[in-house]
Amino acid sequence: MVLRLQRPALSSAARVGRPRGRFTQHRRIDKLRLLLEHHPKGMTLYELAEAIGVTPRSMRRYLKEVSSALELEPVPTRAGGAKRWRVRSGELPRKIELRRTQAYAILAARRLFEPMKGSTLYDEIEMATQRLLALAQRPGRGPNAGLADARLEQRFLYLPVAPKDYATKTEELDDLFQAVADLRPLRCRYKSGTRGGEETIVIHPYAMVLYKDAIYCVGLHTGRGEIRTFLLDRMRDTESSALDRFELPADFKVDDYFQGGFGIWRGSRKIKVVIDFDAAVAELVRSRRVHESQKLATLPDGSLRLAMTVGDLTELTSWILGWGKTARVVEPEGLAAAVRSELSAALARYGADGRDVHDGFGADRRAQEGVRRSARRRGKG
Repeated sequence: MVLRLQRPALSSAARVGRPRGRFTQHRRIDKLRLLLEHHPKGMTLYELAEAIGVTPRSMRRYLKEVSSALELEPVPTRAGGAKRWRVRSGELPRKIELRRTQAYAILAARRLFEPMKGSTLYDEIEMATQRLLALAQRPGRGPNAGLADARLEQRFLYLPVAPKDYATKTEELDDLFQAVADLRPLRCRYKSGTRGGEETIVIHPYAMVLYKDAIYCVGLHTGRGEIRTFLLDRMRDTESSALDRFELPADFKVDDYFQGGFGIWRGSRKIKVVIDFDAAVAELVRSRRVHESQKLATLPDGSLRLAMTVGDLTELTSWILGWGKTARVVEPEGLAAAVRSELSAALARYGADGRDVHDGFGADRRAQEGVRRSARRRGKG
């Protein structure tokens, strides 16, 4: 079965959440590329300029830019007439063959992209999703022939835990994606997570990453000459260069900037972490690989010891607290102290000391038990 996946022309209507008519140079170039792909017979310089909303002089510059990515050719219309510009037939989008099971597998992960809603990137993904749905919903063959309404695409899903809402960041998201895809420098105002101030920076964005349903960029901070991780939430006034490009380092690997489930920054330190888990949750811990260096050992009392080497402790405290009383930090002492500090601060919110909190919970339980006894007596009566 063959599925044609081609990028449709963008609608001229204003998108939800973005002002009408606001296009950066790069977006105009991207729209020009789409126009050429969807007009295989070609369009004249003046037709293209009018469709994009630029002068013929600017269009000549844009055509030169597009020709660096796609092979273009001028085609004469008539003697002395204007030439039509078109993409050579060998450069047009090809067909992609997919089986129904492959379409279902891709559709299962479609909610992964929900944080991107409202962006041009999400619109493109949604168009591709609809084509996959059309393929998946066709009647099957063999014993299942005619069962077009089995709706497996609705019953085989990835569910985000708590996806962020980037409805107000669609411009920044589109600029970031295009900069990553085309290896273009990205200029933006970036807010520091520690100092709180803002500065104008230029990034060479090497990769865009969805981590815990938030969007990050791993790239070179050109002003500081170091590769860092940038959060989309802190970017504003983004602008992807329409003409300049950078070269992706041959040795760049995005996995070098992760540390499993504990963050999108690995850090240069090597910190040994040891955590003991109660026997009650030992099987649950065994079923997960949270870090590439982890080692598990069963202790005499049936509890489980997890040891690993990490580069940053930032996200470990909240992860350990999520296990409640079933986890205890053995080392390092700094991590154990951070967990104790969080627990003390949380406890302080419920009372002056642990006794007050405990007594409060006991009073609540006694009150609830009294309500249940009254209900049972009424039921007997």
